Amino acid sequence: MKEAIDPAHLDLNPLVAYYEERGWLCVGAKTDRDFIWFSPARGTEFPYVGEISWTTSVRSASKSALSTALVQQVTELMRLVQSPLAQVGMGQDFERKTRRWIPQEVGEKRVITVRDYSEGLAGLFWRNFYGPAFVRMFGERLDSLPAGCRQNLGEDLVLVQPYDLPTEAGTESGMARERELISLLGPECFYNHEHHTLPTRRPVLNALGQPLH
Repeated sequence: MKEAIDPAHLDLNPLVAYYEERGWLCVGAKTDRDFIWFSPARGTEFPYVGEISWTTSVRSASKSALSTALVQQVTELMRLVQSPLAQVGMGQDFERKTRRWIPQEVGEKRVITVRDYSEGLAGLFWRNFYGPAFVRMFGERLDSLPAGCRQNLGEDLVLVQPYDLPTEAGTESGMARERELISLLGPECFYNHEHHTLPTRRPVLNALGQPLH
């Protein structure tokens, strides 16, 4: 489906039909800069690989008004779909932490570090929204974080933000801040990028589907 959507006469039926037929949906803006992607998990082998992702420019995401509104939007979406995790950051930071290259006899092979949140966390990003499963996993360690890096968004939803701007990811100061917060939350909860080992502490997901408050 490549037809343009007329916002003045919005008809969701073609979008719903496409989604039901294909099992995924991507909607892009005219600017070719903003995209929203719906891709649910299909089958029972990997039930936690589904995602809803929104892509925009770093400049837009860094604007104060949009940055503030983003917290509310992500929070409401997590509650709507009962998601235990949402992460916001720069594309290259996600690529760096969720993928790695392994040398082969000929060339290199690109592999996944952490398949999905059932295996733990790939790292800290600009904004990390933790729902009940992760709040339980971290427990009182969340209270040890500096006040400016932690924001309670409800009794079972917490935002952890290592730095003010997404562009600080990958910088020396940004990575140092990530290491500091990871040491407080528990290194065992995160992928070890030095030794390429999976987290040894993972969230208990048997309570998924419970409403978020």
